[in-house]
Parts: sequence; structure tokens; C-alpha cells
Amino acid sequence: MTLTLSQLTLYAGALFVMFLTPGPVWLATAARTLAHGWVAAIPLILGVAFGDLVWSLLAVFGLAWVVGLYPWIMVALRWIAVAVFALMGALLIRFAARPIASDSSLNRAGAWTGFLAGLAAILANPKAILFYMGLLPGFFDLSIITRADILAIALVSIAVPFLGNTGFAWLVDRARRKFSSPERLARINRVAGILLILVAVIIAVTAP
Repeated sequence: MTLTLSQLTLYAGALFVMFLTPGPVWLATAARTLAHGWVAAIPLILGVAFGDLVWSLLAVFGLAWVVGLYPWIMVALRWIAVAVFALMGALLIRFAARPIASDSSLNRAGAWTGFLAGLAAILANPKAILFYMGLLPGFFDLSIITRADILAIALVSIAVPFLGNTGFAWLVDRARRKFSSPERLARINRVAGILLILVAVIIAVTAP
């Protein structure tokens, strides 16, 4: 395996920061938890984790092929990741109080329905698409990636959102509607924005 523990740790940290930014998955998880309890949200969370796996594998295989043909793209993608993380962080801070829309269809009962709702929420989430297809190369050198590396990336891509969303559902189940407070969401957005900018700085200073 060519990946280092520090690379995987930074990647996991960035995934966690992305999890902290409120969006469709947060709303879907909170809605199902408030309606049916946190255990009922597990199928949705599994759907989200599977969607994260799909995006990460598409990014690794697709971008690794491109980088193999044009090695210079690896450097360009890394600096694009720095710029995008910094911009996303700044925008989160700038528009921290902006509300996000909910989708009542994500709240229907049933395990299979919940799984499909979670899968749909992550596959159609622009934040996830941008992260995996545009930012993942900022963490790894895809020109020398191995099967063990791909497995490690896939496992981290599944574990972080699954654990994060499960913990969030558990908290919502106990705190009920406190997490829907505009003031709390604004505060979370500001913290997440600062952390995203910090990720950009770390990638920039560790880039070869």
C-alpha cells in the first residue's frame, strides 16, 4: 500500500468536515429520526454510505485513468482542491444563516424506502459530487495507487459518513428539534467553514 496514515487521516478529517455541513443528508436523517426514531434512520444511513462508496470508486478509477495518461493533471487537481476547499469554507461562513430546503419524500416509513432515500440523497448531492470527483485527488497520488489503497479509501469513505450520520441520528433522537434551530445551523456552518479552509491550508503546505 502506498498511502500513508497521515494521508488517510487528512482524508477522513475532510470527510467529517463535509459531514458537518448541513445539507440534504442531514435533513433526511433528522426527518426520519424525528418521525420514526434513530433506529429507523439506519437504512437511510446505509444508503448514504453505499452512495459514498460509489462516488469514491468512480472518482478513483476514473481519475486514475486520466492521470495515467497525463501525469501533470495530478498537480493541477491538487491545487484545484486547495482552491475549492478554501472557497467552500469562505462561502459557508458568508452564508452561514442560509436555510436549506427539505424533501418530505425522504421521510416515508420502511427500511427499503429509507435505503433508497439515502442513496438518492447522496447521489444527487452536489456537495458529494464536488468532493469526490473534484477534491479527492488533492489527498492521494492516483498515478501510483494500488488495490490496497483503493480498498483503504473505500473503507474510509464508508466508515466516516456512516458513523457520523449514526451519531447525528442518535443525538437528534434525544435533542429532538434543537438541531433545526437556524442559530445552531448557522453556528455549525461557520465552524465547518473554518475547518474547510484549514483543510485547504494543510493540503497546500503538504503538496510536493
